[in-house]
Amino acid sequence: MPVLNRAELTRTGVIFVALLLAVCATSAAAREFRAADTQPEDYPTVQALRYMGALIAERTGHRHEIKVFHSRQLGEEKETIEQTRVGAIDLNRTNVALNVLAMPFLFRSIEHMQKVLDGPIGSEILGSFEPYGFVGLAFYDSGARSIYNGVRPIRSVADLRGLRIRVQQSELMSEMIRSLGAEPVEMPYGLVLTGLANHLIDGAENNWPSFVTTDHYKHAGHLALTEHTMSPEVLVISLKAWKSLSADDQQIFREAAARSSRFMREKWHDLEEQSQHKAEAAGITVARDIDRKPFEDAMAAIYAKAGRDPAAAALIERIRKVE
Repeated sequence: MPVLNRAELTRTGVIFVALLLAVCATSAAAREFRAADTQPEDYPTVQALRYMGALIAERTGHRHEIKVFHSRQLGEEKETIEQTRVGAIDLNRTNVALNVLAMPFLFRSIEHMQKVLDGPIGSEILGSFEPYGFVGLAFYDSGARSIYNGVRPIRSVADLRGLRIRVQQSELMSEMIRSLGAEPVEMPYGLVLTGLANHLIDGAENNWPSFVTTDHYKHAGHLALTEHTMSPEVLVISLKAWKSLSADDQQIFREAAARSSRFMREKWHDLEEQSQHKAEAAGITVARDIDRKPFEDAMAAIYAKAGRDPAAAALIERIRKVE
């Protein structure tokens, strides 16, 4: 065994201490991140969060891992977003509360929406959450919402006249249905099936998977493919959790979130196709050849109101110009 002189011993000791400090620092920074999603375990957004967690665990050598709490285990969305804001929950998949993105007939197609969200406009929106205690990581799709009812087929704006249509508890959605000549009924999501079955409402509006997985299709045999809104969902991380990460780890989280977004889109597309096939096999009539222009024209007052806000008007114009 070679004998080390004093200088070599000193140098070896310094290297050993540096390595020890690095290991201790790494261990101290390692943690399990809590992620909240109100959807069930097999839903595309939950699968995407787990996929993101697997990527992060692999990239960090399992220093960081994500534990996903699905099916409202940590509370309703309103509760979990507040917990995320204060740092009690680390990551949250939530609906976008930005009214501009929820404007009816804003996006021409799913492809148009994705091009907007994947470009500079999407990056700016993700960067706008920080003053509220969040960092935006990625957008998840939630499909296009269409109108369905149990009274008659809908192929024109006139066919909607007088129908009682359930909407989210949202002033914007109520204004949209009212502009189409129907009567909006604001009702919690969990009560819609009972409302349809007992004829308290004539119809509702939602995406394909929600139409089928909730059994709404069993009481609303007519679906009009209006695709009136395509409001995305967003994955955020609490600012507190974000600041606990090193710059390298922040980059790993961003890249994993972006990949999980693409993964989620694939899962969502598959679920939409399965839901559509199930509904049509049950005898649902689907009006696909709808002239969207009269529906879009009926939104003139809504867009005039939004246009009073210069920032909103500018954003709408930029979105419409994306090809």
